[in-house]
Amino acid sequence: MEKQTVNLNTVLLLVVLAGLVVLYILFFTSQNHGEPRFTSGDSTQAVLPAGPAIVYVNIDSLNEHYEFVKVLKQNLESTGNRLQREVLREQDALEKEAAEFQRKISTNSITEDRARVVYEELMMKQQALMDKKERYTQQVGEQEFNMNIQLLDTVNSFLARFNRQFGYDYILAYRSAGEILNANISLDITQEVLVQLNREYSARKK
Repeated sequence: MEKQTVNLNTVLLLVVLAGLVVLYILFFTSQNHGEPRFTSGDSTQAVLPAGPAIVYVNIDSLNEHYEFVKVLKQNLESTGNRLQREVLREQDALEKEAAEFQRKISTNSITEDRARVVYEELMMKQQALMDKKERYTQQVGEQEFNMNIQLLDTVNSFLARFNRQFGYDYILAYRSAGEILNANISLDITQEVLVQLNREYSARKK
């Protein structure tokens, strides 16, 4: 069974991506590129521009430094590795049975009737193993989906509370090789978002 990977970039992107309309607004109406809109050293005040207040979060940094993401990844990988080991053990046992069956056929040490029965048993075991692989793949996929929903709800809830304090019009997603090709560093609020996300996660664990 192939090892499952976690596409958390897509999930977090759904939380904050405003789309091409926002890019149009950012390019044509945002006039303030000097002072930062947000200063993590004084999180009680935000300097908003005269036009739409637009900031962004670096998704790569969230994936790397948000503790909740790390735990979700570890849980998913642990499940995938455990199921993979189980399937590989059964596959190895089946291959040994098949090799022994082939040896008996080649040495004429098994009757034709018995060979037919053993062959059918091996085919049934092979089909059962294939079904298990498919079932386990689906199980890991469902766990990943549920994990993504949980993460989506967590980040959505946080950003709603976060933005009540600052009143940004748009919070965009920025990532390397993403839809936004370049971003003014003064609009980056990732660090403060990470600090507060990890603070809330630590409090939930207590």
